[in-house]
Amino acid sequence: MTGTITPRDEKDIVEAVTAAASREQTMEIVGHGTKAGIGRASQTEITLDLSQIKGISLYEPDELILSAKGGTPVAEIEKLLADNNQELSFEPMDFDALLNVQAGRGTLAGMIAANLSGPRRIKAGAVRDYALGVNAVSGRGEIFKSGGRVVKNVTGYDLSKFVAGSWGTLAVMTDLTIKVLPASEDAATVLVLGLDAAKAREAMSAAMGSSCEVSAAAHLPERAAAKITGTAAAKAGRALTALRLEGIPVSIAYRKAKLEELLKSFGRLGALDRSETLSFWRAVRDVLPFADKTQRAVWRISTAPTEGPKVGAAITAATGAEVFYDWGGGLVWAEMPGLLPEENAIREALGGAGHATLMRADPTMRASAAPFEPLDAGLAALIQRVKVSFDPKGILNPGRMYAGV
Repeated sequence: MTGTITPRDEKDIVEAVTAAASREQTMEIVGHGTKAGIGRASQTEITLDLSQIKGISLYEPDELILSAKGGTPVAEIEKLLADNNQELSFEPMDFDALLNVQAGRGTLAGMIAANLSGPRRIKAGAVRDYALGVNAVSGRGEIFKSGGRVVKNVTGYDLSKFVAGSWGTLAVMTDLTIKVLPASEDAATVLVLGLDAAKAREAMSAAMGSSCEVSAAAHLPERAAAKITGTAAAKAGRALTALRLEGIPVSIAYRKAKLEELLKSFGRLGALDRSETLSFWRAVRDVLPFADKTQRAVWRISTAPTEGPKVGAAITAATGAEVFYDWGGGLVWAEMPGLLPEENAIREALGGAGHATLMRADPTMRASAAPFEPLDAGLAALIQRVKVSFDPKGILNPGRMYAGV
């Protein structure tokens, strides 16, 4: 058995995985392959294509839950939620523009497997915090279920959160239940113009520590800010430190006045209305300043907000990279000036104070860097034991994250 298998239902998946395990044939698990460029390159014998395992099976707006098959496009889910004035509060990133792949094809299982969250992460939490239940097939070809269709359930280990961020190395997710929330009625953004990264971190820290209920905080140096087209922010011609407010109009107006009073000592202020706010934060979420249709290496670096400007400055000094900051300074996006990932410089700048993931790289250069943060011996042994308990013959996405796992 080689080539591509496109199952029609969970039974087909069980048969395919069981057969592959019996022959010890490795399998790449994909939906539409929108994230195939992230992580170590696949060297598997079989591709398990889940694109036909799709469809929303349950949506109860009043109960704030939604269940869907793993191959269901996230765009389809978001449209349904928007039609009901609800949303995925963790703002899942869309990789289409950054990785130059066909738009709107990222899947629900891929979203959970990558565990990537957008600007609202600092207030609303991560993808895994909204995963209520999962049906999946292990590397043994066994179906297992965890969680359920209620926010509070006691069913043993919370495997729905466990598989989040596993990049398909533990199980094939067939059906997932997630928590959704009402969408904000209105939104606005307060801008501070012309700050450097260190001063911007102070401003973001002051805003996040206030009672203004800021739902996103980012800093874009002048070059990055200029690449976000379609908003007045891009025309400012200066670095932008942006703070988002969401809620009902009267609340936003009150909190905006308080926030502007708090921030006026940092520099000249500006503002974005609802339409510009939606466009601006979508651009930050999807890393549009670096969506330049090149293969220049792009890193996603998570660290403490207090360390972000220092890490970004060290990366720029060592490599000439362009950077910008999300999550109040705790998420640093860095685009290298060329195709080389410059991994040593990235990890030296980080200094163990977080983790760095290679999100985009030229295929010929991809193997020259470890795409995920290297593990110490103890953590590596733990992850290996987890892998063996789910997938004892190592057939599911082997090596996607780490060699030998």
